[in-house]
Amino acid sequence: MKSIRFLSLLLVVFFSVAELSAASGWLNWRGPDQNGNSPAKVSLPDSLNLEGSEHRWTYPVRGAGTPVAADGRIYAFGFYGETGLVEETLLCLDAESGEKIWEHRFADYISDIVYNRYAVGAPAVDAETGNVYVESTNGHVMAFSPDGEMLWEHSMMEEFGRLTFPNGRTGAPGIDGDVVVIHCITANWSTNGPARNRFYGFDKITGELLWHSTPGVGPIDSSFSTPVFADLGNQRVFYAGTGCGNVVCVNARTGESVWRFQLATGGVNSGVVLVGKDGLIAVHGKENIDTTDKGRLVRLKIPSKYPDNLPLILGAESEVWRNDEHVAFTSSPTLVGDRVYTTIATGSLLAVDIKTGETLWSQKLAPDQLHASPTYADGKFYVPMLDGITHILKDGGDAAEMLHSDEMGANCMGAPAIYNNRVYVFTKEGLHCFGDKKLKKVKYKNASSKKAGKIAQIQLVPAEFALGSDDEVEFKVYGLDAGGRRVKDITDQASFAKWNPPSAPRPSEVDAALSGNRLSRSGQGNLTGGYIQATVDGMTSVSRGRVVAGNGYTSDFEETKLFLKDKTGAAVSPPPGTWLGAGPKWHILERDGNKVAAYRLENLLWQRSMNFIGKTDMKSYTIEADVMTDGNRRIMSTVGLVNQRYLIALSGNQRLLEISSNHERVKDSVKFPIKANAWYHLKTRVDTNADGSGVVRAKVWEKGQPEPDAWTIESKQDKVHKQGAPGLFAFAPQSQKRVFIDNISISSNN
Repeated sequence: MKSIRFLSLLLVVFFSVAELSAASGWLNWRGPDQNGNSPAKVSLPDSLNLEGSEHRWTYPVRGAGTPVAADGRIYAFGFYGETGLVEETLLCLDAESGEKIWEHRFADYISDIVYNRYAVGAPAVDAETGNVYVESTNGHVMAFSPDGEMLWEHSMMEEFGRLTFPNGRTGAPGIDGDVVVIHCITANWSTNGPARNRFYGFDKITGELLWHSTPGVGPIDSSFSTPVFADLGNQRVFYAGTGCGNVVCVNARTGESVWRFQLATGGVNSGVVLVGKDGLIAVHGKENIDTTDKGRLVRLKIPSKYPDNLPLILGAESEVWRNDEHVAFTSSPTLVGDRVYTTIATGSLLAVDIKTGETLWSQKLAPDQLHASPTYADGKFYVPMLDGITHILKDGGDAAEMLHSDEMGANCMGAPAIYNNRVYVFTKEGLHCFGDKKLKKVKYKNASSKKAGKIAQIQLVPAEFALGSDDEVEFKVYGLDAGGRRVKDITDQASFAKWNPPSAPRPSEVDAALSGNRLSRSGQGNLTGGYIQATVDGMTSVSRGRVVAGNGYTSDFEETKLFLKDKTGAAVSPPPGTWLGAGPKWHILERDGNKVAAYRLENLLWQRSMNFIGKTDMKSYTIEADVMTDGNRRIMSTVGLVNQRYLIALSGNQRLLEISSNHERVKDSVKFPIKANAWYHLKTRVDTNADGSGVVRAKVWEKGQPEPDAWTIESKQDKVHKQGAPGLFAFAPQSQKRVFIDNISISSNN
C-alpha cells in the first residue's frame, strides 16, 4: 500500500527557538523583530548606486518580494521568463559573492495569474534547523534543507482547495516553534467547503498538518498578510489581516481563534506591528466600515491575557486612535522607537506618533506605491518605490532628511533585506547587493522558547487526510502542555475510533478500515468523509478525512438519493461531499432520465469552478466523462476535466477543445463544433517521457457514437507536469447556462 505523504502550502512568518540556534540572520521578510527594523549595529551605505563603489553584485533573476538570509547565504524567491514558459525559483546564493549555491525551479499550474505577477512573496528560514520554506504563487508549499534537498511539499490548491487570483499575491510562510503557518483563501470540503480566509499549521519537520483555522467570515478579497508571532499569557499566538477585512489573533500551536476586529470591508493585506504588551498597529487600503473613504491606520488596545471565552469580537472601544491619511494596499508599517512609518498609495512616506496617531511629517517620493515596505537600519530608511527608484532618508524630527535617490532599472515591489553590513534589494530585473567589500558577520539574537510543561491536551495529526485507491494513513498523537507546546509523542497510549460530531446533521464515516493508529483503503470505494477521534486519559482530539477518486473510480450518480429541493422545486441532492469546493456550486439532479451532476447558477460570483476529486500525487491516468452545456447557438458554457495539472475543456461559445494550464503559459486548441444540449464524451490523458517532456491528449465525440481512433488534440510539452489531482471544471458566463457531467471514470494509462 502507498503511505499518504502529506504535502503542504502556507502563508505567514516568524520563529521562536533557542538562542543557540542553527541559523542566524534576516530569517523572514520583516527581519528579526518582525517590524522592518534591523537591530544590527553596522554601517550601511548612504546610496544604492548600481554604478557606484558600494554595489557588490547583481544576480539576474526577476523578483517582486524580499530575499532572506542565514549564515552566509541569501535565499531568494524569484522567477525567469517573460512569455511562454515562466518558471519560479528558490535560489540559494553566497551572500558575499552572489554566486549560486543551489536552485530549485517550479512551474505555475492551473492558476489565474496574469501579467507576470510572480514571486510576490518571500521565503522563510527556520532558526532551529536552518531549513528553508517557500510558497509558490499558485500555492505550492515546499520545505528544503539548507543544502537544497526537498524535505516535503504540499499543493494547497489540490489538497485544500486554495483559490488563486490574477494579482498573484502570495506572501510568506511563518515559522514558530514546531509549526510552519500558511495563509490563504480555500474552498475545501464539508464544513470547510465555503470559501474562507484560513490558516494552516504544518509540522516543520514532517510536513504533517497539525491544525487548520478559520478565524474570520466570508472573504471579499484575497489576503497575504504575514502573521506576526508573540506570547499572550502562557500561549503562543499570531496576528494577521484577513481577506474579510479583519485583524485576527490565532493560537499558533492549536489554530484556536482567539479574537478578531473588523478593520475594513475588503482584504487587509499589510502586516501588523506590535507595540508593548497590549498595542497593535494595522493599516489597510480598502473601504472603511464606517465611512465611504478608503484606507486607515489604526492603533488597537488588544487583550494582554489569553481570554477565557473564545473567540472575542473586539469592537470600537478597542480603537485607541485612527489616522485616515493612510491608504496602503499591501505595504506594511515599520516601527522605530515611538514612531511608525508607512508608505501609502500616493507614493509618500509618513511618520506617525504611536501614542497619538498624529502625522508628524510626510515626504513625497513617487507618483504612487504598490507593495514595497520601508526597511530601517543604521539610522536610515531604505524605501523602494514602484517606479524603480530607491530612496534613502533619515527622520529629521519634524521632516524627512533625504540622503540619496537611486534608479534601480526596474520596478521595485519588495522590501529591502538587511544582512550583516549589506543591503539586498529585489527588482523585476535582478537581485542587487550593496555594502562593504568584506562581509562582516553579525550575530542576530533569536527569541528563546519556553520549556514544555506537563501534558494537558493532545493533538491528533494529520489534522486532515485523503485516501485514494490502496492508500493508508498512519496517525500520531502528541501530548501538549497547557500552553500548546509539544511535550512528546504519546501515540502508543492512545485509542482510536471513528466518530461523528454531535452537531452533525447526518452521520457519516470514512469508508476505510481502522486498525490501531492506521487507516487503510483497499481498492477504490465510495467517496466518503468523516472523523477519527483519538483518546488519551479522557483527553480527545479529532482528524477529518475523506476517500477520494483514484484509479478504478467510476460514478454515474444513479444511486444518489435526491432528498432536497432547488429554488424551482426540482428534486436535487448535494454533490459528493469530498469534491473540493463543490458543495455550494453543484447539484445532483435528474435530466433525460439519468441522474447527473449539474452546475448551479444562483450566484454571479460562482461563474467559474474547478473542483478536485482526487489526490495530488496521481500520475499517468486517464479521466473521462460525459459532458454537456445547455443554451443555444449563441450562448453556451464551458465544461471540462482536469488531468495532471492541465485543464482540458470544451468551450461552447468559442467552439473549441482547449488544453491549458495557466492560460498565459500553456494554451493549445482545435476547432470543435460543439452544440448546445447535446451529450459528448470527453477523454483525456497525460504521457510523460524520460527526459521530462510529455504530451497532453484529449478526444471528444458524440455520446453513443463509436470512439474515434485518433486523438482530437495532442499538445506537446517541453516540461510536462509530472503529477496532479483529477478534477472537474465549469464556467457559466453571467451564470446563464448550466453545464452537466455524468459517467465519470478514472483509470491507469497502463
